[in-house]
Amino acid sequence: MILSSGGVEAYIGLGSNLDNPVEQVSRARQAIAALPGVAEIACSPLYRSLPVGPQDQPDYINAVMRIATELPPLDLLSQLQQIENQHGRKRIVRWGARTLDLDLLLYGQQIINEPTLIVPHQELAKRGFVLYPLADVAVADMQIPGLGSLSELLQACPADGLHKIAA
Repeated sequence: MILSSGGVEAYIGLGSNLDNPVEQVSRARQAIAALPGVAEIACSPLYRSLPVGPQDQPDYINAVMRIATELPPLDLLSQLQQIENQHGRKRIVRWGARTLDLDLLLYGQQIINEPTLIVPHQELAKRGFVLYPLADVAVADMQIPGLGSLSELLQACPADGLHKIAA
């Protein structure tokens, strides 16, 4: 879909470690691209990463999707949460295993601090499984609002346990 206004460029983190994670991420990507007012620009390769939080769970499959959207940020978040719910997402244990996790990482150059949405994502600078796939699809010399350049964030965040996979 081509957006008439061009829209705002946004980045979405996709992750899963339950019920065929590669398929979960692939289907979520398709569902996001099919949303009215959203057009996919690019999607990173898939990465396998160690879990954050409880370690008694499977490794994660992660990717980052770059989109253009006409949706306001809270509306986009609502749509992402609906997709998570359609994939059987249960919010039981913080950082626990999940069928699908969709995070609105960046929304243009906006800094958003709402009760239900913080952008840039508050853990973005600490997570290799977000930064490395983000770098695969980001604009050159990307500046993360309030955090600095993506290249500096990458230098400060080792890729421990992160592996690009073929899918």
